[in-house]
Amino acid sequence: MPDEALVRDIGERVERLGFEFVELERAGSRARPVLRVRIDRPDSAPGRGVTLDDCGKVSRELESWLDADPRVSERYVLEVSSPGIERPLVCARDFRRFAGQAVAVVGHDTLAGRARRLEGVLLGIEGSEADETVALRLEDGSEVAIPRRGIAKAHLLFRWPGH
Repeated sequence: MPDEALVRDIGERVERLGFEFVELERAGSRARPVLRVRIDRPDSAPGRGVTLDDCGKVSRELESWLDADPRVSERYVLEVSSPGIERPLVCARDFRRFAGQAVAVVGHDTLAGRARRLEGVLLGIEGSEADETVALRLEDGSEVAIPRRGIAKAHLLFRWPGH
């Protein structure tokens, strides 16, 4: 689990550059950590997302800062990329932004009394931070409300056109 202060600091730097900070994934070892930073454009859409130049710009900015940050080993590896076609949904803003899209949600335990993994159309998120509820319309047409704190992971689902 990444250090929350490091996540916040990286996120602030990414957003100052005009990008949306999606997530930081930490891998590797303590001596040689791998920092995977995923960024997006606030106005992204199919064919209008993060470019290689965007990733390079963010990478150069973060490298100069990380090189001097004592929380990160000097042997770190930085990877900056787009969130991909099956973009993770990490914060409340993601659940609002992608309402109407197909998503997969994986729970810490069984969700809505059905299964640990559910797929459906994201209807949105409601409630305050302490008791947010994510609403989905499942393939059978039923709607379920899932406490956000019960969600381990969520991401967009890519559907091939015509399928």
